[in-house]
Amino acid sequence: MALRKFRPLTPAQRFRTVASFDEITRTGPEPRLTEKLKKTGGRDNRGHTSAWLRGGGHPKKYRIIDFKRDKTGIPAKVAHIEYDPNRSARIALLHYVDGEKRYIIAPQQLRVGDTVTAGADSEVKPGNAMPLGIVPLGTFVYNVELIPGKGGQLSRSAGTFCQVMAREGDYAQLRLPSGEMRKVPVVCICSIGMVGNEDHQNIVIGKAGKSRWMGRRPSVRGVAMNPVDHPMGGGEGKSSGGRHPCSPWGLLSKGKKTRKRKLSDRLIVRRRKHA
Repeated sequence: MALRKFRPLTPAQRFRTVASFDEITRTGPEPRLTEKLKKTGGRDNRGHTSAWLRGGGHPKKYRIIDFKRDKTGIPAKVAHIEYDPNRSARIALLHYVDGEKRYIIAPQQLRVGDTVTAGADSEVKPGNAMPLGIVPLGTFVYNVELIPGKGGQLSRSAGTFCQVMAREGDYAQLRLPSGEMRKVPVVCICSIGMVGNEDHQNIVIGKAGKSRWMGRRPSVRGVAMNPVDHPMGGGEGKSSGGRHPCSPWGLLSKGKKTRKRKLSDRLIVRRRKHA
């Protein structure tokens, strides 16, 4: 994938870049594999704002992705590589020999006309899915399950991958994109390869209008508000707040750990931040 730049006819276009979409072979989605996606505007079931700075955005439909890869032993042909507005990665439309169609996350080096399979007898090549227990050590994988049968949860965004580092007993050790080392049951399904569209991280939005297309609303600094609106507001002239950064309700917003203790913490071999 490559990026496309614009001639600087306006200040907004001077640094803006977009994907070239060279790998896209179809503009519209498969109708039977889409669902209506209702916008929440960041509101919860009570109508209160629970996620700030969300709203608007271009209308889009949700593409139903096969994260489980549970159609084993049946080969499928890659019919199209498509754009998905709901994720950073590209998706591939598979036509199975029995007539069923499914979407999967498209890895690098997957092309239209390739054949992919799922199951323990599959070949180790991009796009195929198999249990972690039979993947050769050092192989790059993506769309990795954490709980058998739940569907892939790790390495689903553009350009990401995990690496199978070791196996011991009922667990395989994976190195995650963050550098964390984690144990995952060997019966969990993973896909071979690395997620495509690796240049997504280099895209420059370039203008405020594109943020609105993406459903992101403007954010206002607390120090720019009045005291009635924010604890850091007010003051004579431009001030830096006069206190530690906080939320509108006075909760400190920097330095506090937000990760909650989970049962799966015992499966972490090495955290992404070294002590």
